[in-house]
Amino acid sequence: MAVRQESKHEVIARLRGRYRAAGRGEKGRIIAEVVIVTGYHPRDAQTLLREGVPYRGPRLRRGGRPPTYGPEVVQVLTVAAEATGWICGKRLAAALPELIPALEREGALVLTDDLRTTVCALSAATIDRRLAAVRRQQRPRGLSTTKPGSLLKSQIPIRTYTPWDEEEPGFLEIDLVAHCGTTTAGEYVHTLDATDIATGWTECAALVNKSQLSVLAALQTLRERFPFPLRGIDSDNGSEFLNAHLLRYCTQEELTFTRCRASIRTTRPTSSRRIGVWCVNSSATTATRGRRRSRSSPVSTPSSIRISMAICPR
Repeated sequence: MAVRQESKHEVIARLRGRYRAAGRGEKGRIIAEVVIVTGYHPRDAQTLLREGVPYRGPRLRRGGRPPTYGPEVVQVLTVAAEATGWICGKRLAAALPELIPALEREGALVLTDDLRTTVCALSAATIDRRLAAVRRQQRPRGLSTTKPGSLLKSQIPIRTYTPWDEEEPGFLEIDLVAHCGTTTAGEYVHTLDATDIATGWTECAALVNKSQLSVLAALQTLRERFPFPLRGIDSDNGSEFLNAHLLRYCTQEELTFTRCRASIRTTRPTSSRRIGVWCVNSSATTATRGRRRSRSSPVSTPSSIRISMAICPR
């Protein structure tokens, strides 16, 4: 029958006093007795008798250095991060010297001079560490509604760097925005965003759903709105774009049709940056899998604070 760990430690605790007072020969006999009862190796038994049983109770003190920044710093960072749409630590650290006074003028923050100096001096890495738990609770990332279409990938070339004549208007990058709120279940409205590479001219069209025919009809509507002829389009790898309907339309109209390389940020459509300007709000999410907001895109701001972070050009 196996002896429990607690019982082994009790035996060692009782024999430890005798062991410390015994001579050399007696110590050897005590060690042999412990080995027989507990099954420990003689070296382990000798170490436990000499140093005692290791402490198994609750930790008496917190390990490591004491915290440098208290909960009041985290609260200030949380307000600032929420006001800027939960941007990354590098961007938030650069914006804090101007953002903190703006929040104080709006009444969202009331800070002492020492606390204001401490918060504005935080590094980007410290900001990310302090806000890590809050970010997980808030879940500020948008939902993805893109389902990759793989049937026609071999027929639609990948746009790498500059295969188009981008100095000439007419080459568009297109993308979808899903106005689904906090869940992708059921039907919801989408926005098709088309941006001209050369001029930056952007047009948007509302869709009842993201079906292939709806996207094609919306693209035809947007084509009539642009003041220059359409010469080509570039999209992501979603099935709403990579389908026979849109490929046939581009072939018949002699339009260049390219797609981005999956999971490579540098080849994804730049129209997603315009999505941040035109369509992103608390109830809209980009319809591209894993896409992150670019450095130049604006951030959404809660209506309670009303801080203008970017200007929307058209």
